[in-house]
Amino acid sequence: MVKSVTEWDGKAVRVWLESRIAAARANQVTAERYGRERQDDCDMAAAEEMICTLLKDKDAVNSQQALAGELKLLLERDHYLWRGVYDDRRFDRHARSVVRKLAKMTKSNEGFGNLTRYQ
Repeated sequence: MVKSVTEWDGKAVRVWLESRIAAARANQVTAERYGRERQDDCDMAAAEEMICTLLKDKDAVNSQQALAGELKLLLERDHYLWRGVYDDRRFDRHARSVVRKLAKMTKSNEGFGNLTRYQ
């Protein structure tokens, strides 16, 4: 279910964020089943869930420039707090990587049509 997005579509971005939240939650459950050996995977999924959750209900999603500004503010944060995190440093690193990925997607306006679970 991949469709290309040519002009900015806030609704498509919001749908993509919601699909990533659902995928991240499923990834967390899967990682939790394996215990200690997959804690980093759990932190990675939690970071993606947090960033997407913070953005999905904001009005900034409706404008490419506003979303880019919102992502810049998220990247400037010192710490990220979220529930169920095993290692704060790894979680912060994963959160920043998700923000950078979203910033790149926002700048190029590509990838928001990809609603598959594994990306």
